[in-house]
Amino acid sequence: MAKSLIIVESPAKAATIKKYLDDSFEVEASAGHIKDLPKTTLGVDVEKEFKPHFVIVPGKKKIVDKLKKAAAKADVVYLAPDPDREGEAIAWHIFEEIEKVSPKIERVLFTEITKASVRKALEVPRQLDRFMYESQLARRTLDRLVGYQISPILWRKVQRGLSAGRVQSVAVRLVVEREREIEAFDPKEYWIIDALVERPGIDAQPFKVTLRRWQGKRADIPSAKVTQAVLDEVKAATMSVIAVERKDRRRPAMPPLITSTLQQEASRLLRFSPSHTMALAQRLYEGVDLGPEGRVGLITYMRTDSVRMSADAVDAIRALVGQRFGPQYVPAKPIFYKNKRSAQDAHEAIRPTLIDKTPDSVKSFLGRDEFRLYQLIYNRALASQMAAAIYDQTVVDISAGAAQFRASGSVLRFDGYLAATRSGQKEAVEPSDDEFAQADFLPGNLEVGQAVRLVDLRSEQKFTEPPPRFSEATLVRELEERGIGRPSTYATIVGTVQSKGYVDKVDGRLRPSELGRIVNDLLVRHFANVVDYDFTAKMELELDEVEEGQKTRLDVLNGFYDEFSATVETATNEMRSIKAEALPAGLDCELCGSPMLIRFGKNGAFIGCSNYPECKNTGEFERDERGRIHKKAVADVGDCPECGAKLQVRQGRFGPFVACSTYPACKFTKPFSREERCPAEGCTGHLVEKRSKRGKPFFGCDRYPECTFVTGLSPAPGPCPQCGAPTLFQRSFRGAKTTVCAREGCGWSSRPAKKTA
Repeated sequence: MAKSLIIVESPAKAATIKKYLDDSFEVEASAGHIKDLPKTTLGVDVEKEFKPHFVIVPGKKKIVDKLKKAAAKADVVYLAPDPDREGEAIAWHIFEEIEKVSPKIERVLFTEITKASVRKALEVPRQLDRFMYESQLARRTLDRLVGYQISPILWRKVQRGLSAGRVQSVAVRLVVEREREIEAFDPKEYWIIDALVERPGIDAQPFKVTLRRWQGKRADIPSAKVTQAVLDEVKAATMSVIAVERKDRRRPAMPPLITSTLQQEASRLLRFSPSHTMALAQRLYEGVDLGPEGRVGLITYMRTDSVRMSADAVDAIRALVGQRFGPQYVPAKPIFYKNKRSAQDAHEAIRPTLIDKTPDSVKSFLGRDEFRLYQLIYNRALASQMAAAIYDQTVVDISAGAAQFRASGSVLRFDGYLAATRSGQKEAVEPSDDEFAQADFLPGNLEVGQAVRLVDLRSEQKFTEPPPRFSEATLVRELEERGIGRPSTYATIVGTVQSKGYVDKVDGRLRPSELGRIVNDLLVRHFANVVDYDFTAKMELELDEVEEGQKTRLDVLNGFYDEFSATVETATNEMRSIKAEALPAGLDCELCGSPMLIRFGKNGAFIGCSNYPECKNTGEFERDERGRIHKKAVADVGDCPECGAKLQVRQGRFGPFVACSTYPACKFTKPFSREERCPAEGCTGHLVEKRSKRGKPFFGCDRYPECTFVTGLSPAPGPCPQCGAPTLFQRSFRGAKTTVCAREGCGWSSRPAKKTA
């Protein structure tokens, strides 16, 4: 029997596909890229048309040898990595390794991994896409040129180990500029005026109206003085209804999800990070074990910028909507959504592959987070082909002298697509003693000319607020709107700027670190083009043009590199050395009065006295809402047993520790103990948080070496219901969190043990 070999990049994907095919097919996995540019050198010959020098990825030689042997035994090889630029590059590199041993090599695309789609794709194989590969190669080369030529400059001028990236540096700039916009924001005073009114003898309960116009203009009330004039006018005036508008308001469904909106909605509704969202989506795409059915790919390919769904999928969704909700929920015609101009439209939107696989029907086979994400994708796809929600909306205007108030209200008359998303359900409202809160409704039978009586007036001073800091989701949206990055890169960009230490996430919002501010300022000054928003978006469009065959890889690289190489040379000579000079902190040393400077050490930024070494005053610092630097207050953790001075918590290379505040005069230190007690039997110690040499956090006992307890799990409230250990720990598996006992020999877990036959 003739043998066919399918090569994919993921073992999980291979296992799913193998289930759909007979014994004439073998399925192997490359485990991602098998080739890449070398880590220690540039790997691009800029003198010879930017020729890349690819090497086998360390640890992948055995996989490459295995693929070669399998290809030599096959009559035909189907290369089936993901259907995007990265997948095409993986396929191309595999092709280069096996072309001498395989008589026939073809490319197949699986945009969804179901039995029907896999077999259909195998019926229409194609050749490798040279244009798509050239586009990926151009992107990889650009990223390598920027990273490997700017980063060494930053090592010399700022701090060793820093990196710059063609897109990551633009993302850092967005965060830095938003922070400075917030710091420079000048709040403006304004006032809101609400009135409680009733119709004498008609209304059982007053209703609230809000000032909308004053003296014929929009009601922008700037001061307490103007507010008092409005209040005096309203109190003396006769109030009446001057306009009532009743109309239907239609709220149409949203398009099905694409990569960016999936990340945004998962962040907004589920509090998932972009990287976590994409990891979950990858598993749902590659296949989930559904018990007796085996592995099934539940969603279409998750890296896409197209809102298009196939005609078959639309028909299946419309049929299910009519069956589940009724014919009135099905629009007369299928709804087709328009893609953005920059959309590739190579793939469908993210949707369920099998509409009969409802979230509830597969819930028992999914982890908690997998289920929640699948439910989000499924419901959004369903809703995208449902009728609009319809509201009865009423707007009422009431006059009071030179003041005009407005109240509006809406009642959901037909839930439409909200029936699928469940967002139409009203949330429970906590009871309130505030009469204005109780009056937040609108009577249904108001008419023009009716007199109303003033019951109460309330004014409230407000101030305009600065723009909000980016969340991970809103940063993705900003990148998308500016045309920076592509669906396959958003999660990586957001993760990289944090892992590199340029951006911190505080209370769910992104703030630039001191390092991020300084590196950004240096790049903006010396590499203006590289971090220019429009230039970066233009480069993305040029890469798209390479994929479409309208430009060549060399067109893009030559156009970029001539100016860039000159800029690198200039920056090498002219960029300010932060290592040598440090930066003014804007405050004086409290010990000697000399200016304080911002410096960088192995544990990050700190402030130190400019009179060093005569004055050794140093400390951690923070910025206020105006961006001004202040020395961090030292937490009181007791007195030093050696010199009697105050102890303070410091951040070291291996985690927090307690040290004497007079360091370096007194070098006393001890571990920083947490409140949680060590779970080891008979131990009276407390947990301490540490970091490994690679920066990975773990927890040990502060009585080490007497107690050698150690774990990589995070502490959780105890005690253990089985053995009484004072502290429990949390373990994450496939997105679901399980509480476990770490005491030796206990084995208790909040997740029930699986039953065995």
